[in-house]
Amino acid sequence: MPKTIAILNQKGGSGKTTIATNLAHALTLDGHVVVLADADPQGSLRDWHDAGKELGVPVIGIDRESSISGVDGIVGDADFLIIDGAPQIAKLSAACVRVADLVLIPVQPSPYDVWACADLVDLINARREVTGGKPAAAFVISRAIQNTKLSTEVAAVLRQYALPVLKSYTTQRVVYPTTAAEGQTVFADSAFGPAASEINAIKNEVLEMLNDPIRKGRPAGVSGERRRA
Repeated sequence: MPKTIAILNQKGGSGKTTIATNLAHALTLDGHVVVLADADPQGSLRDWHDAGKELGVPVIGIDRESSISGVDGIVGDADFLIIDGAPQIAKLSAACVRVADLVLIPVQPSPYDVWACADLVDLINARREVTGGKPAAAFVISRAIQNTKLSTEVAAVLRQYALPVLKSYTTQRVVYPTTAAEGQTVFADSAFGPAASEINAIKNEVLEMLNDPIRKGRPAGVSGERRRA
């Protein structure tokens, strides 16, 4: 059974697809077998796949609730299934939460984006109440402006929702949209560049959360300063 990571946020422009594609490629480069699933009716993930070269990350479309429920039977012996979720809180999103081992919530560091997560957090908490804490869930800051402190915004998230926030995050870099337009990831630009370092840092925290059942139930530490690549 693959470990299933659902990347969800009902607010458009949160960076879901960017994190899904780059995280999937990072795991593949480590030797894992990864399948990407596009549960967004807009089909951004499938457009990305069609635009690019083969990266060893197959993409499947799952536009129905029943398809998500049976997706484990589709992905075969994959190590990870990463779902790029629907942008609305609807049956598709609820189905993604049900099958996920980990839900990542990309959120830009602004109060408006934080407030927009309320319904999704309620959905996750309702699921956790009947499953003894599954799925694990965490915010990941997306498109942060470099050289600014995030501690105020992150602390506000924790006070309102009591969910962990990954210490690692993505910043506003031209390489993210330019590589996406070519159906590539930041690793095609430079495997050792700053954007690749951001994605690898997120990957490492994700793996830690999936392998550490104790951490799943407690907020992670918050850092206002980014560690150097």
